[in-house]
Amino acid sequence: MRWNADERCVQLGRYIVENAATVRAAAKMYGISKSTVHKDVTVRLRETDRILHGKVLRVLEENKTQRHLRGGMATKRKYEELARIRQEAQAAHGFRE
Repeated sequence: MRWNADERCVQLGRYIVENAATVRAAAKMYGISKSTVHKDVTVRLRETDRILHGKVLRVLEENKTQRHLRGGMATKRKYEELARIRQEAQAAHGFRE
């Protein structure tokens, strides 16, 4: 579906505010690039709907403050999964610690 830029930026802004979504999540949801989402909600939306623009900026700022926590949790899950796979492989081959 092709949207004009004004419709798209308002739709993206609403999605981000209603779901406390990240730019990455919005891009994935709508099948467009992160850079397009970012430009739409930070530049175009300011000209189209200033109130929504302010709400989006608050959500994006909150996401930014939590970014390091999400990254740490992702790393933790990665290494837990690797440990689980290693244990399963050892068990399948009869190895013991």
